[in-house]
Amino acid sequence: MPEFWNDGDPIADTAAPDGPIETRWERRKFSAKLVNPANRRKLTVIVVGTGLAGGSAAATLAEAGYHVKSYCYQDSPRRAHSIAAQGGINAAKNYRNDGDSIYRLFYDTVKGGDFRARESNVYRLASVSVNIIDQCVAQGVPFAREYGGLLDNRSFGGTQVSRTFYARGQTGQQLLLGAYQAMERQIGLGNIEMNARHEMLELIVVDGKARGIVVRDMVTGEITTEMADAVVLASGGYGNVFFLSTNAKGCNVTASWRAHRKGALFGNPCYTQIHPTCIPESGTHQSKLTLMSESLRNDGRVWVPLARGDQRAPGDIPEDERDYYLERIYPSFGNLVPRDIASRAAKNVCDEGRGVGPGGLGVYLDFADAIQRLGKKAVEAKYGNLFEMYQRITGEDPYVTPMRIYPAVHYTMGGLWVDYDLQSTIPGLFVVGEANFSDHGANRLGASALMQGLGDGYFVLPTTLGNYLASGPYAPVSQDHEEVVAARKAVEDRIAKLLSINGDRTVDSFHRELGHIMWEYCGMERTEEGLTKAIGLIRSLRDEFWQRVKVPGTGEQLNQNLEKAGRVADFFELAELMCIDALHRRESCGGHFRAESQTPDGEALRHDDEFSYVAAWEYAGASPDGKPTLHKEQLEFEYVHPSTRSYK
Repeated sequence: MPEFWNDGDPIADTAAPDGPIETRWERRKFSAKLVNPANRRKLTVIVVGTGLAGGSAAATLAEAGYHVKSYCYQDSPRRAHSIAAQGGINAAKNYRNDGDSIYRLFYDTVKGGDFRARESNVYRLASVSVNIIDQCVAQGVPFAREYGGLLDNRSFGGTQVSRTFYARGQTGQQLLLGAYQAMERQIGLGNIEMNARHEMLELIVVDGKARGIVVRDMVTGEITTEMADAVVLASGGYGNVFFLSTNAKGCNVTASWRAHRKGALFGNPCYTQIHPTCIPESGTHQSKLTLMSESLRNDGRVWVPLARGDQRAPGDIPEDERDYYLERIYPSFGNLVPRDIASRAAKNVCDEGRGVGPGGLGVYLDFADAIQRLGKKAVEAKYGNLFEMYQRITGEDPYVTPMRIYPAVHYTMGGLWVDYDLQSTIPGLFVVGEANFSDHGANRLGASALMQGLGDGYFVLPTTLGNYLASGPYAPVSQDHEEVVAARKAVEDRIAKLLSINGDRTVDSFHRELGHIMWEYCGMERTEEGLTKAIGLIRSLRDEFWQRVKVPGTGEQLNQNLEKAGRVADFFELAELMCIDALHRRESCGGHFRAESQTPDGEALRHDDEFSYVAAWEYAGASPDGKPTLHKEQLEFEYVHPSTRSYK
């Protein structure tokens, strides 16, 4: 389908060392240039986002002596969406003595990503994982412990060992509080300048380097230009392009998309993760979905009735009339298969007419066996707050009645393209956490998001960013520089345009319709026909948005409709690129499932000879014909050779 894109020159990660993979990161750290401690105080770094990646990065850079300017749109850094992570964080500590190792975590992650991730990045992530736990324990993060006082572990999907550290069902919250407290210490010392309720609306690029951002004070509407020696984006993922997702309503793509428009390539946008254990949608009144931790699959058993259209209550269906389909299809991993596998399996049984609950879009997650085996108190100690949350939302007691779950959009593996140093194609613009594409390939294993965010912020970025800053100093940029003035004017013009349309449709109505298109044609299953149709629908809806959207109020005040309008405008452009990326990748891998590319038994069928590369997209507006340009980064596998990914 070349009519939708142009083919560009290949791209390569020139920052990654060669040689033995076990020593690449140590050799890169040694070869990195250092900034004298006295000189660090003269350098300023902007960090956008205060989740695990942004919070840990800001705290660590400030601790090292840099002056940090931190920005978030929430009213407090600790309300970043990392707080919502539930199940745990992976680390290759091998406390259970069950055969785990850094190499096994590396292997599982490359395999779980369906062989579409870089080996160098993944091995580094696995190696720093052991340091993350020590760091967080030293901060006082209250990880669960065994009776003897040792840190406890549990299993997660895609692995056969127990390597996931957790704090009941609120691991993200506890880890975020650790990073937040480290930030607050540096704020108190004057090393971090904290700016809550400020939204980044543009990237400032001067002489080819990222030198600042344009932000809007979300309370007063004041627009300012903020300058620095380097910019770090830690602004999270773009799952809310689907409208309904497990992400907080405020999560958006604007920071990344503004950088993309300025020249940062966007990697693998079609790779979105559908989480298998979410509370099913209950009606059109909903604005988001609720995640139920994947850790529940440790002790919960997933099943549906054997017979189609069986409307009996779950307790009335005898064992021999139940289909524990994950245990049947994947006997080696059972209920702990990776998320993409579990999600598609749930969709398949529901498509067969064996789903449960309203509309037949649900499967049971049953704890009866675990309660009988372990006792209710033991189950409550592990999952009590998750059970309570489920009961409050659904009105059903999961200790008595099995939970009903269904897949939902959760995480995005795609993001801005970065090299081994986490630097984008714009020098001086670094991207960490979910905002970059680098570590998870086509599918993220559960409990690896927190690992990547903290690994990037605490251990990787401080070294690689220092290497970039050591190549300076960079001349100060004045507020009246032509690029700064142009960036600010672009923001002001965009806001004025949104406010001037004064149409007859709300922002949410457009967002919901866009989400429906994306879920229908670029969701759990994609086809060439559906994706082509989606691109046309998105373009038509986007044109209608710029003619009919109504944004009440002004730009000089608190105006949430204006905030949402800007974000949805960017979602329209991203959605089109996601569909183009999914259309060009004529294979199934991980979270990207093309119906035309599957095995006889319905599993994903990769085409390594054609698609073993990262798709790095150049902004469409940069080409004369208005089409995005595809740059391919070929993936080389020296250690974990691509094979058919089997969990049977």
